[in-house]
Amino acid sequence: MRISFTASVIAAVCLACPSSAFTPRALQPSSITPSVNLPSVSDSATTQRSHSIALKAAVDANEALYQRKTRPEYIPGRIDDPDYVRIFDTTLRDGEQSPGATLTSAEKLEIAQNLARLGVDIIEAGFPIASPDDFNAVKQIADIVGNDVFDDGYVPVICGLSRANDRDIQAAWDAVKGAIRPRVHTFIATSPIHMETKLNKTPDEVVAIAVHAVEFAKSLGCTDIEFSPEDAGRSDPEFLYRILSEVIKAGATTLNIPDTTGWNMPWEFGALINKLRENVEGAENVIFSTHCQNDLGLATANSLAGALNGARQLECTINGIGERAGNASLEEIVMALSLKGSTHFDEGMGIGSGKLYTAINPVHITPTSKMVSEYTGMACQPHKAIVGANAFQHESGIHQDGMIKNKSTYEIMTPESIGLMRGEQQSGAGIVLGKHSGRNAVGTRLKELGYDLDVDKLNAVFKRFKQVAERKKGGLEDDDLEALVSDQAGLSNQLWTVTGLQVSTGMSGIPTATVKMLGPDGVERYVACTGTGPVDAVYKAIDQITGVSVNLEAYQLSSVTEGIEALATTRVQITPIEGGPNDSLSLHSQSGVSRNRKFSGMGSDTDIIIASARAYTSALNKLLTWNVRRREQSTGGVVDINGKDDSGIGDAVPATQPAVSVAADLQQHSP
Repeated sequence: MRISFTASVIAAVCLACPSSAFTPRALQPSSITPSVNLPSVSDSATTQRSHSIALKAAVDANEALYQRKTRPEYIPGRIDDPDYVRIFDTTLRDGEQSPGATLTSAEKLEIAQNLARLGVDIIEAGFPIASPDDFNAVKQIADIVGNDVFDDGYVPVICGLSRANDRDIQAAWDAVKGAIRPRVHTFIATSPIHMETKLNKTPDEVVAIAVHAVEFAKSLGCTDIEFSPEDAGRSDPEFLYRILSEVIKAGATTLNIPDTTGWNMPWEFGALINKLRENVEGAENVIFSTHCQNDLGLATANSLAGALNGARQLECTINGIGERAGNASLEEIVMALSLKGSTHFDEGMGIGSGKLYTAINPVHITPTSKMVSEYTGMACQPHKAIVGANAFQHESGIHQDGMIKNKSTYEIMTPESIGLMRGEQQSGAGIVLGKHSGRNAVGTRLKELGYDLDVDKLNAVFKRFKQVAERKKGGLEDDDLEALVSDQAGLSNQLWTVTGLQVSTGMSGIPTATVKMLGPDGVERYVACTGTGPVDAVYKAIDQITGVSVNLEAYQLSSVTEGIEALATTRVQITPIEGGPNDSLSLHSQSGVSRNRKFSGMGSDTDIIIASARAYTSALNKLLTWNVRRREQSTGGVVDINGKDDSGIGDAVPATQPAVSVAADLQQHSP
């Protein structure tokens, strides 16, 4: 691919900005060589020097973006710099409670490692008592991420959530105690409606339970204890003064104030934080935190109102995922403080200088956002602030004209500052990715889009890319490429693969599907089924081959781009049938009710039936893998994944003969 000198200089100059400001770079006419005046041969020496200077500026700017931010020494219950705001990420706990957002242990570990690169102060890794799998996932993060010290001395605090009872707290402590900086987060509801109808407890009983919970956590050796009065936004302030004063005496170091139902207005919530700081005994010895839900779309605003009034820890999630309408969005909070923290918080009740800041490295926001979206199956809406697909796109002619003249006209931050490199396509020299493109071109474009894939994942995406590119004229656009990345997410846990599919349908016939799948034992099986439509027939065939018993909760089919040859993306969500062989019960952290987990899957292809089959198989693989791990943990041994109950092998006909060594074991599965 040939790129002109002019385009290279423009791209280099676009990258040359101070990392601290996170503000757009103005492309002044004097700083760009006009595209109509290409350098002559006699100017080659000058051209090379200019080119080298521009490239060096671009490299220096990129290196500056990746430099880690400094932060005060971590001390539980104290921050030596009153302007510093700790970022508490609960993507792996509250975020995973989003319906269909179940994550595997390997996926949780990868997300936690990205959160550490991002520089979050505290990672709430999960709710350990929920299941053996949740416990092990939290423990793995504590043992690995919680002990991975960066060159600047930073290591994240690893936190486990617990209800206010000894069993929960013991499990949380056992899960996180291997970290260098472990924290236990315990909670109990304090609003009248929760105490009376959910807990059936008097206020005195609730105070006693809270105090005992903190004391018990402290007795285990935990010196970093967070306490949350659930539904504080609807609690009686006088009761909050009382219970929070008592837990401080018992040993709490952080007081988290949740607006659990997203009920408060920003001025209400800010005033509540201020009242608590003024009226709670010992408030000067703890850190106040916020945890705001987004039921009214005010979670970010309420969190920032809390910071204005003295909260120095803000709880949030990547992409704002979480219960119901979600949580305060990490990327929104972080970039709001990056852009406005030094100028718009000077009314902060006399705390510090009013120039608030975090130590988050925003350049890692985009890769982390994409990873969370892919692994949870929860795509961001295109107009989502900071990380949405349209956040740095301009279609209006007026906007485009302004962007050409000066990027600051319509962008208050640069996409590069959050790790979204515009790349050559948006810098004037586009790359057309088609069937003749190589792995390097695909990998380069993925990096420009924010995907830093390892070799195995890149190979998997490239294999799918070649399959689709052979059938799609005109090449693949960025959205197509991103759909293929999502299509490959989670395939490390793959048990079943669709290897053949044929459907017959029409107005005068019964829809019929013949499906062939490769199982975990290396044997291909096939079956033919009828259904109300071709997708229904395919799903019934897959059910029969794998032997699963599930309900299809949601099915969504969308076109990635426009046109008859557009790539189709299918998202499905399944739930095991209660009492069936695939029960996947886990304990909900707030309601305490055991319920079947929901598993989501995604598939992409130019053929909507194939895309639907891939999505359904992806969800089933997550379900089966989760059950295999759960049985391994409960039995203390290794479960044979070739067994019918563990891998989901049904009664389909083998399409090929199994190896002699396993023929006897598989005989019972063949007619």
